[in-house]
Amino acid sequence: MEEIRAFPVPRNAVGLWWLGQNGYIFKTHEGTLLSTDLYLSNRCAHLYCDSGLCLERRVPILIPPEELDVDIYACTHNHADHTDPDTIGNLRHKDTTQFIGPHPSCAVYAAEGVESGRIVPAWPSCALEFRDIAIHGTFALPTDDTDLNHMGYVFQFGKGPRVYMTGDTDYTDLLASAAKHEPDLVITCINGGFNNLSHWEAAQLVGKIGPKAAIPCHYDMFPDNAVDPGQFRASLKLRAPEVRYQELRHGHPFVFEL
Repeated sequence: MEEIRAFPVPRNAVGLWWLGQNGYIFKTHEGTLLSTDLYLSNRCAHLYCDSGLCLERRVPILIPPEELDVDIYACTHNHADHTDPDTIGNLRHKDTTQFIGPHPSCAVYAAEGVESGRIVPAWPSCALEFRDIAIHGTFALPTDDTDLNHMGYVFQFGKGPRVYMTGDTDYTDLLASAAKHEPDLVITCINGGFNNLSHWEAAQLVGKIGPKAAIPCHYDMFPDNAVDPGQFRASLKLRAPEVRYQELRHGHPFVFEL
C-alpha cells in the first residue's frame, strides 16, 4: 500500500494494479484510490472443498486485507471471489472508506461491520460521484441463480480515462450499451467457464464498444476456472483489430494515459 500511495500518476491518466481475478486498485492523478472485487483470502477453496473443483488460489495475496487502505471499495456482485467476506471483515480502514455495490454486496458490507453511512447501493444505470471519480453502473447478465444482481461499471477518473469493467457476465447484446459512455479502456472477464464471457465473446463485445485498449482478467486465480489469455489476444486480432491488447502482471503498476 505504501508503494501504491507513493506512486505518481500523470495528468490525464490512471494507474492500475491487478491483484488477481477481477481485483484491481485504480489511482487518479489527484491520489484517490478505488478498488474493485478484491479477493484477498482463500475462501472459495474452503467453500467448495467438497465439490470436486479445485478452487485453491494460485495468485499470492499481494496485500493482506488488514493493510488495505483505499478511498472507494467497489464490488460488482456477491460471489465470494468478488464480494469476499473474509477480505471485508479483516479491513482495518472501514471508517475511512466508501463501500459501493449492488444490494446483496451491501448486505455483506453491513454484516462485516461497515457503518451504514458508508454503504452506497449501486445498480445498472446508476450515477455516483466520489471525489474526482464519476461512476456509472452498467448492465451485466447473471451467470447463475445464486446471485441475480450482477453489474459492471464505467469509471471516469478525473479528466483522465474512462474505464469499463464488465464484471462477471454471460453474453448478451445488452452489454454493448456500455458504449454510450465511450470508454477508453475495457477490462473484461475471458474465462468462459461458469457462464462467463469466453475469450471470443469478450473480443466480440470489445469490438462493439471500440475502446483504445482491452485488458483480460478472471482467468488466473483458480486451476478449474482458467484459460490462456493469449486466446483473447488472438480473438481481438480477428474481432477488434484496431483495439490494443494489454496484459497486466500481478502487482505491477500500469499507467493508462489518454
